[in-house]
Amino acid sequence: MTVAVDKRALVSQVVEALERERDTLLAAHRASAAGATHEENRAEGDKDMRSTEVSYLARGQALRVTELGEELLRLAALQLRSFGPDEPIAATAWVELRLSTGGLTVLLLPGGAGTRVSDARGEARVITPASPLGSALVGARLGDVVEVERGGEAVEYEIVAVE
Repeated sequence: MTVAVDKRALVSQVVEALERERDTLLAAHRASAAGATHEENRAEGDKDMRSTEVSYLARGQALRVTELGEELLRLAALQLRSFGPDEPIAATAWVELRLSTGGLTVLLLPGGAGTRVSDARGEARVITPASPLGSALVGARLGDVVEVERGGEAVEYEIVAVE
């Protein structure tokens, strides 16, 4: 008998990872923002761009903190669902894929791309519908083969399980 995927626990792992990343970036942003206005970073001439460069860094960090907050909101509002063998793949699907080089398991979520999660079924990598593989999987069904370009070559993924 196959163990069911604990999607609630997997989403919790993604949320925890995103919260850690947000907290780390927020601390880095605060340090960068303070550095941009620190007297040691005052321009010593018209070509000295230290404070400007640090302010650009702080702005980029602030934007990423905002993006992480938006991802966390999308995950908080997420309705988890199970998928039958004939249902098209959509958000919250646990998908096992077969490639010519082996297997890959993914969890399709609206945030947390790249996060690795695991439960009793094993490890999966979170992908989003915005990714090439996620986009190819949305609407596909068990048994379908989807093709994704990777490194200038087409890679075929056979869908062998969906939950």
